[in-house]
Amino acid sequence: MKADARGYFGEFGGAFVPEMLRPNLEELKTEYPRIVNSPEFVAEFDRLLRSYAGRPTPLYHAARLSEVIGRRVLLKREDLLHTGAHKINNTLGQGLLAKYLGKTRIIAETGAGQHGVATASVCALLGLPCVVYMGERDIARQAPNVLRMKMLGAEVRAATSGSRTLKDATNEALRDWITSAETTHYIIGSVVGPHPYPEMVAHFHNVTSREMREQLQSDFGLENPDSVIACVGGGSNAIGAFAHFLDQPSVQLIGVEAAGRGVDTDETAATITLGTPGVLHGSRTQLLQTEDGQVQEAHSISAGLDYPGIGPQHAHLAATGRVKYVSITDAQAIEAAQQLCRLEGIIPALESAHALAALTHALPEGETHIVNLSGRGDKDLGTYMEVLGG
Repeated sequence: MKADARGYFGEFGGAFVPEMLRPNLEELKTEYPRIVNSPEFVAEFDRLLRSYAGRPTPLYHAARLSEVIGRRVLLKREDLLHTGAHKINNTLGQGLLAKYLGKTRIIAETGAGQHGVATASVCALLGLPCVVYMGERDIARQAPNVLRMKMLGAEVRAATSGSRTLKDATNEALRDWITSAETTHYIIGSVVGPHPYPEMVAHFHNVTSREMREQLQSDFGLENPDSVIACVGGGSNAIGAFAHFLDQPSVQLIGVEAAGRGVDTDETAATITLGTPGVLHGSRTQLLQTEDGQVQEAHSISAGLDYPGIGPQHAHLAATGRVKYVSITDAQAIEAAQQLCRLEGIIPALESAHALAALTHALPEGETHIVNLSGRGDKDLGTYMEVLGG
């Protein structure tokens, strides 16, 4: 999905940034399409996706889970990628782009830590210094990923304001970029932020749905599934999972948001369900905000979904009705994670557990359903044990 000339998807998108960042965004807007479509970049990116990241990932028939659900469930195993999540697709792409642009320093934000680990890994690979901003609260609940980032050579800086989660880490990263724009590339971790970031991040992730279509045909003899289901925080794994099915009207696309403790409470991250249009982190989108336009704090048991906004593509896809967005509570996600563990021997990330829960609580019509298993659950073991005991 491409933005229009102004960087909008319908009524959402754009670039609302301080003047000091305009030159960097103009450079990206001009250079990114030229670079990423050059034969040299395409060859290097594809080589690293295969030999470093571990693509293609399997499209796995979860037979025991399918039996319980009563439909065929296929899991796109992004959790098997290097660093444990889909994030490596984007960080490899943007890391290479930074190298081609001549940037000498990388910054990033992270919530669950998976984007931070993927960024730190790519910076080590390319020999670039790396600073990762992370909410103080997320640092505590995602300690294993913090240690991984540090071991990979990244500096992890705590965001101590606001809710001390992903929103605040993003704010700190943007402040850094304003003061270091000439030398620094900001690797945004989701399809959020000012144009051209949402389009660019989506471009690097569309390999997921491309593989899905190829594997459906080669392994299952199908042209399309009946639905594709993916969790949505900012929305990067979902936009990658949906990309090659957007022009296939027979395929139902289901985005799963974090309801937190319930959409009828103040502790939720269900942006599409409860949000209203506004500007957040450089683009016009849907966000959780008060009547006077103050951003509300979001809540999810999943650090990667604990975000009060959503990517502008998703806001547009919701407004047009092409994607149906549902919300899943903390408790429902935990239940779905336990089910996958016990039936298939796979521990999912808490983010992915929200998508899995849709199989029980929001399953669309049809026989064959793909769930994008966007990450593995190692990073969440502390939270799982805290909730489940042990």
